[in-house]
Amino acid sequence: MVKAAYNARISLSSTGYYRTPVIHWDAAAGKGHPFYYFAYGAAVCEVEVCAHTGVQQLRRVDVLHDVGESLNEGIDRGQIEGGFVQGVGWLTCEELRWNAAGKLLTDAPSTYKIPTVADVPTAFKVDLYRRSQAPSVDVIFGSKAVGEPPLMLALAAREALRDAVAAFGDAREVLLDSPATPEAIHRAIERVKTL
Repeated sequence: MVKAAYNARISLSSTGYYRTPVIHWDAAAGKGHPFYYFAYGAAVCEVEVCAHTGVQQLRRVDVLHDVGESLNEGIDRGQIEGGFVQGVGWLTCEELRWNAAGKLLTDAPSTYKIPTVADVPTAFKVDLYRRSQAPSVDVIFGSKAVGEPPLMLALAAREALRDAVAAFGDAREVLLDSPATPEAIHRAIERVKTL
């Protein structure tokens, strides 16, 4: 059947578009309804930091995320885990460096470190927020998009690193660069020790 449709040049695909209703925004007035709904989440992280090298290890992650009424929990959990790990990479290892002429030096896998499976903690717990009532907006089947928002939950990992660095001295403020590479962590530890 597929071969016959192909030979007859009949498309077997279909495309549809969804236009989100009631979205409007007046930038000049700073008023309107720019989003149809908000997706909320929270994360708590446990990290371990080496005082001598600045090497860190993400030991445990606990995430609670609002996906509305989940259409597929496996996909939602995967999106949350993937977004979180992408955020951890952004905040801890994905360092961009340029030379004096403005040429990007970290432009290949040999010079630009992305998170690997070794960077994902074995204790990684994701829970989906369960409502006692239906969502307050009329979204498709009550679900919420979950692709990008979990990336920001990785701020919990960076702040856990800041807290770990503070423990090496008596620091009320910890200056920690982003991404918090081992070099950046080591510099922050050395600054904290001198306070």
